[in-house]
Amino acid sequence: MKRHAMAACLLMAALGACAQTQEQDSLRVINLQEVEVISTRATNSTPVAFTNIGKEQLKKQNFGQDLPYLLSMTPSTITTSDAGAGVGYTTLRVRGTDGTRINVTANGIPINDAESHTVFWVNLPDFASSVKDMQVQRGAGTSTNGAGAFGASINMQTGDFSMKPYAEFNGSYGSFHTHKETVKVGTGLINNHWSFDARLSNISTDGYIDRASVGLNSYYLQGGYYNDNTSIKLITFAGKERTYHAWNYASKEEMERYGRRYNSCGFMYATDRNGHVYNKEYYEENGEKHYLADEGGALHFYDDQTDNYTQKNYQLLFNHNFTSQWNLNIGLHYTKGDGYYQEYKGERSLAEYGMSPFEYNGGKVKVSDLIRKKAMDNWFGGGIFSVSYKANRLHASLGGALNRYDGDHFGKVLWVKNYIGELNPDHDYYRNNATKNDGNIYLKANYELVSGLSAYLDLQYRHINYKINGLNDKYNWTATTPGMQKLDIDEDFDFFNPKAGLSWQIDRNHRLYGSFSVAHKEPTRNNYTDGYFTERPKAERLFDYELGYTFANSWLHAGANFYYMDYKDQLVLTGELNEIGEAMASNVPDSYRTGIELMAGIKLDCGLQWDINATLSKNRVQNFTETLFEDEEAGSEAWVIKHGDTPIAFSPDFILNNRFGYTFKGFEASLQSQYISKQYMSNAKQEECTLDAYFVSNLSLSYTFKLPKVKSVTVGCTIYNLFNEEYENNGYAGSGYYHDDNGGKVRYNYAGYAAQAGTNVLGHIAINF
Repeated sequence: MKRHAMAACLLMAALGACAQTQEQDSLRVINLQEVEVISTRATNSTPVAFTNIGKEQLKKQNFGQDLPYLLSMTPSTITTSDAGAGVGYTTLRVRGTDGTRINVTANGIPINDAESHTVFWVNLPDFASSVKDMQVQRGAGTSTNGAGAFGASINMQTGDFSMKPYAEFNGSYGSFHTHKETVKVGTGLINNHWSFDARLSNISTDGYIDRASVGLNSYYLQGGYYNDNTSIKLITFAGKERTYHAWNYASKEEMERYGRRYNSCGFMYATDRNGHVYNKEYYEENGEKHYLADEGGALHFYDDQTDNYTQKNYQLLFNHNFTSQWNLNIGLHYTKGDGYYQEYKGERSLAEYGMSPFEYNGGKVKVSDLIRKKAMDNWFGGGIFSVSYKANRLHASLGGALNRYDGDHFGKVLWVKNYIGELNPDHDYYRNNATKNDGNIYLKANYELVSGLSAYLDLQYRHINYKINGLNDKYNWTATTPGMQKLDIDEDFDFFNPKAGLSWQIDRNHRLYGSFSVAHKEPTRNNYTDGYFTERPKAERLFDYELGYTFANSWLHAGANFYYMDYKDQLVLTGELNEIGEAMASNVPDSYRTGIELMAGIKLDCGLQWDINATLSKNRVQNFTETLFEDEEAGSEAWVIKHGDTPIAFSPDFILNNRFGYTFKGFEASLQSQYISKQYMSNAKQEECTLDAYFVSNLSLSYTFKLPKVKSVTVGCTIYNLFNEEYENNGYAGSGYYHDDNGGKVRYNYAGYAAQAGTNVLGHIAINF
């Protein structure tokens, strides 16, 4: 704090244009901003595992890739990319848990989608350019707003005002025609009370995967009023994305035949060398498949197989210091989202889309190729608050939130092959509405029992009401009267989430902490819509045990954190199919994640910096029971297999992150490497369905200098996947069975893989005025 205040005083003295009273007023404003604390964050006396990421650290990596990739060096973290180069649809996993179990907030306001519980980072293009700092808490963490944290929470705080006017341009260009342009401007402090900031960003790429193009646009606007004890900010930010589908991934056989960049999304038909049309990419002759591409033919794809979405966010933030001990934060928010995706579907039953057969060439057509459009129109709004008290030995916060979501899901048929007549543009083949009311209140306190030893208590109550009514997008052929799946869901959940722990600051360098936390999580939308029609998924529960140690001095930091996460009724894929053949997740009684996170780093006066962290873990479903169906046909005989304890899918046993950095005057270089061990893609421990271990390194070089009337110029380049590692970081897997000639059951497996780019380069420039 003193460091920031001193810097502000020196800055004002250098300006020499303000009166002494103005200097004092500005200093009070700065102090107000610096002590503004998001109540959901952890501090050094909070007994949880967390990592803080500052603005400068984000800036050194923010050249176009999505925000998850900027967090890839944090402990226990894995990132994935559909398009293969970190732009577009990307995801983040922490301790093996996926994005639906990672709570994300911005300024304390929930960012997770209320129904799917995930964060679609593609709807927040270049948001990192407007983030002041971030905190990643691993495990259940502290009480927060929104979806329950079942593996981690990410708390983002957007930027404060600048004392002086500024302008900034950031641009990059590189492989796959990837480019990013960002312009930022700010007024500085006007009349000692007002400040305004703006950002415009454009990101585009052709993607590594075939046709996986991405077009992203975004803006961020902020206006604020500040005085001695009060700040009011109005923030709006929005993102618009257009992304070609790349989520089908490719099998190993497809990669071998068509190359690693193959993308089956949007496939319409194939032609042979003479132009004859085939519905599939092969034809059969004498019981053998002959692939047309191998014989000089070609595959043809739908050009508009795209995802299109616009999301606009509004936040009104109020912060007031009543005294040096009491502080109040209030936030109001509203998010509007609407969008759709289109896709070409081959040989689909017209009945699935509420259409009647039609006559063509003297015959009745019941099955045809078509183009469908699935759309969403939703809003999410509410408020948050926290009241904080800070004394010599006691720090306490009372806070909470009340939010509501309202969303329509609907679909239309845009085109049918050989259809005679016009399609009704107003006809929805499915439509349903979902609402969700989510409220929570928490009380947390940190009390210093004796010098250096603090006790932490965190109590949260959360209530959710979730309703879905209407017709789903899935056709139920097994019903007495076949038709679209009917949704009539009205569920209430009441969760009590206590957390407690101790933190011991042994001396200025050594710290020891331990905690126990309880967390609950309601099912996602897909858990309802993809399950059995007659059953309801249950809420999940987590007991999280954490024990950690940290050491820090002026040039060295090190730490270790042991965790044991005990799950009850965790929802996992079991191989079961619902009545219409959809893979479904079911509650498994018992599962756990346990491991140790090791961290170390040195920073020397010569400019050398070394940071390393590693996670060794064991992630298991206990007494896993898998159910297979013949040819994966719903209603066929079920084959139940008891596997015992099996690894949880997408949960590697070992993760290693390493970074070497060197700075000399304006020159900076860093080599960042990550190793991820083998991952199973299903919970059945099938060796055919794994992601191989991989080791990937990125080399970044930059040089910063000054020019007349320019504050600074930085030019550089980053070489991703320096050693051209051939790897995949995501995928899917499935299984079924068939009967052999003797009537015995024979298992079969299949899998798809998200191939990632080989060596690729981005050059970048930043100009600050």
